[in-house]
Amino acid sequence: MSVEEKMPPEELKYGIDITGLDPASLTDALRAVIADVMTDPIRMSTWLTGLALAEQNVGLNMLRRLSGEAPSSPFPGDKRFADAEWSSNPILAGVVEDYRARTDAALQLVASARLPEATRNKARFAMQLMCDAFAPSNIPWLNPGVVKEATETQGLSLVRGLQNFLDDVANNGGYPRQVDRSGFELGVNIAATPGRVVMRNELMELIAYEPQTPQVHAIPLLCSPPWINKYYIMDLAPGRSFVEWAVQHGHQTFMISYRNPDVTQSQLTMDDYLRDGILAALDAVAEITGAPQVNLAGLCLGGTMALIALAYLAKHGQGNRVASASVTNTLIDFGMPGDLGIFTDEDTISRLEKRMNERGYLESAEMARTFDWMRSSDLIWSYVVNNWFKGKQPPAFDILAWNSDSTRMPVAMHSQYLRTCYLHNAIVKPDAFVIDDTPIDLGKIETPLYVLGAETDHIAPWRATYLTTQYVGGESKYVLTNSGHIAGIVNPPGGKKTWHYTKPHATRGESADAWLESADRHQGSWWEDWAAWAEGRGGPLRAPYDLPAGEPAPGRYVRPFDSAQDDKAKKVEARS
Repeated sequence: MSVEEKMPPEELKYGIDITGLDPASLTDALRAVIADVMTDPIRMSTWLTGLALAEQNVGLNMLRRLSGEAPSSPFPGDKRFADAEWSSNPILAGVVEDYRARTDAALQLVASARLPEATRNKARFAMQLMCDAFAPSNIPWLNPGVVKEATETQGLSLVRGLQNFLDDVANNGGYPRQVDRSGFELGVNIAATPGRVVMRNELMELIAYEPQTPQVHAIPLLCSPPWINKYYIMDLAPGRSFVEWAVQHGHQTFMISYRNPDVTQSQLTMDDYLRDGILAALDAVAEITGAPQVNLAGLCLGGTMALIALAYLAKHGQGNRVASASVTNTLIDFGMPGDLGIFTDEDTISRLEKRMNERGYLESAEMARTFDWMRSSDLIWSYVVNNWFKGKQPPAFDILAWNSDSTRMPVAMHSQYLRTCYLHNAIVKPDAFVIDDTPIDLGKIETPLYVLGAETDHIAPWRATYLTTQYVGGESKYVLTNSGHIAGIVNPPGGKKTWHYTKPHATRGESADAWLESADRHQGSWWEDWAAWAEGRGGPLRAPYDLPAGEPAPGRYVRPFDSAQDDKAKKVEARS
């Protein structure tokens, strides 16, 4: 799979929705494009001529198909038009080709606009939304798969589709369901690695996993997940769990599980997530095990916080508390922010802040829905066709089950995050970012790093994740895996289509493309490469550490939020 290929659908929905759909911003961008083109009659006439010629070619190809010729498919590899009849039926093939011509023309109109890049990006997103919505595959009486299903079931598929539609309107905000969660249960077949909660504060729980080997490495491993999603993407289904892999390779493993914030936590900031999150967890692991050092493993924003913590500790002369750190699909330089950078201008952030201030947090449903629209063809319309038109049920898939288990974000933290990272890109500027009264400098980090990127990651583009190796002061190893933001992480050995690129060390001053050109390609999962790297930094083997008693993993904070139940649990805990 090339670096430029599309992100697979199972992880497209992942990531945070940093803004919520902003109709005003998108409409303004489209208006700006139209106004710009209208002021240039020559460019407008050139565009109209190109569209007319494309439509003429559609008509000629239609005549060729009717006479028995078979021009190439206008959308090769597009799953929407995978049914053979889209190509074999001359009328349907013509409809698809006409759709392609109009889509190309619409996007070309945006690309030709003489506007700031940020405005063009928004307009391109809005135009793509409309093009995806008007795809011929979304018209049930044109879609051959829908017609075939209705014919074979004597109309029962349409009845089931109507039932699915009514249920989604009543119980899913009017959106088609993407996953059947009924077969998944926390602690049973997802988030199921045996463990116990050994520490809890107002922000997070610390889970200690039960050792599964006779001996463990002396240096324990602390996992730092993103707080914008539930932690168990790092502990998915058995056999597909990174935590399980680490435990089975002799690492005494701990996991941070962040609380899903409510209105009472609206003023939490990144300072709180540093102090009461990762630093509190480091203190607890050191106290429980007595180990003078801890290894860190961070994912996405959890990796960003891990690097911030390393710089914070280095500033306070405590850098040696962390023996090594692994950061996967993590941005620290937000100069190439990927898809999430579309909506991070001052006006959009200000509108978001105003909306969030009304209730103190960004609602999880808003986050999920907006990111769905960012990949509407895969994450909205494909399920409209499958669930509502064909009357089928969505799949039972562990990644999508986790993905639908969304979390909120406190308004203060979210605003600080957007402005610090996306708007000002302050973390990579020495002493420009101050957290918990401490200016940080990534160049002070001497901790050995394992840095992972994924080829088709649209959330944290791999070339941007590579830049981490260029900012830190210590030794770093960069690894590039195939697939995307989530499938690149849920990457157990044994996959036939899995590979990764490695070099022993990243070189200061070497570009990402130069690194790739000289890297070695290996078949198999990067998990195996990481296991070898982590083994050399885990310290000598010893008997497993004694763990304090605690309620079974996955704990309380990962469960669906219930304020009354949470208050009751606090009172019981206080009495005990």
